[in-house]
Amino acid sequence: MPRVFNFSAGPAIIPEEVLRRAASEMTDYNGTGMSVMEMSHRSKEYIAVYEGVERKLRAAMSVPANYKILFLQGGATMQFSAVPMNLLSRKGKADYAVTGFFAKKAFKCAQMYGNIRAAVDTGNYYAIPAREEISVDPDASYFHFCHNNTVYGTRWPTLPETGDVPLVCDMSSSILSEPIDVSKFGVIYAGAQKNMGPAGLTVVIVRDDLLDVAPLPGTPDLMTYKSQAENDSMINTPATYGIYLLGLVLDWLEEQGGTAAMAAHNGQKAKLIYGAVEQSPVFTCKVEPRSRSVMNAVFSSDSDETDAKFIKEAAGRGMVTLKAHRATGGIRASMYNAMPLEGAKTLAKLIEEFKA
Repeated sequence: MPRVFNFSAGPAIIPEEVLRRAASEMTDYNGTGMSVMEMSHRSKEYIAVYEGVERKLRAAMSVPANYKILFLQGGATMQFSAVPMNLLSRKGKADYAVTGFFAKKAFKCAQMYGNIRAAVDTGNYYAIPAREEISVDPDASYFHFCHNNTVYGTRWPTLPETGDVPLVCDMSSSILSEPIDVSKFGVIYAGAQKNMGPAGLTVVIVRDDLLDVAPLPGTPDLMTYKSQAENDSMINTPATYGIYLLGLVLDWLEEQGGTAAMAAHNGQKAKLIYGAVEQSPVFTCKVEPRSRSVMNAVFSSDSDETDAKFIKEAAGRGMVTLKAHRATGGIRASMYNAMPLEGAKTLAKLIEEFKA
């Protein structure tokens, strides 16, 4: 069966070149006579893989020398707890921007650990607030926000201005999709299953000075940034195969021209799909234009039946996983780095041709 255009929000499409290379190395990696997934994480062969991936990610994102890169597990959801556990004691309180489904989950989770305030809550989640609408407490331990909201299809067009308050960002669905100035952040975390590889790996990038903040009492070693940094993310067995696959994705990314090339590529796809929706007599997009995500386009008709008919017709044309999240209903097209331009063109054509 030919490959489909997989518009899943995550786990998501992986570059075909990466899958083929991984398949070719599945039973014998680099002449070792075994798969990477069979290797001891303490072996010299695997340490070489691990260190290579760390170097590639640091280069791809221009991560400054005063930041540690951690390869952890538990998904972005575990970081909803790890962030306050590691940083909240800095000032005893923190600010959160509640702008979508996962931003709200992170906010609610953090409230279990101390004084957590909603610096902004957009309510309907179809628009990102302007900078002047955000109230930042200068004495907050950190300011948390979700860079791209996969469920509602929004994205921060500019970074929040927080002064000396460290920015903490869930970048799960936008990491590696565009150039980012890492030096503006205190912590960046991201689940791998959208732009970096398979589910099971979580990347955390943390500024060195924040490693010295005393974690809350009872914080396990596995969730303590300083402990993980001092042990090269190997307090327990890391997600060895996921880290290896991230390395292959980073090789592919470099071949495509890096994050700047990805930004241009992703912008083309988004322009095609949003343009088709805007011209359609059937579909509308509720998201304010300045807040529209480049990664996840969410749109719908005026009936569930029509949306279901569109999703079925799309599947017949080789486009799958277009049903949106239950919180919004409708249709969601996720256009991560690995989605080829042809996929966006095929979807845009169906949007243009579709009749209710």
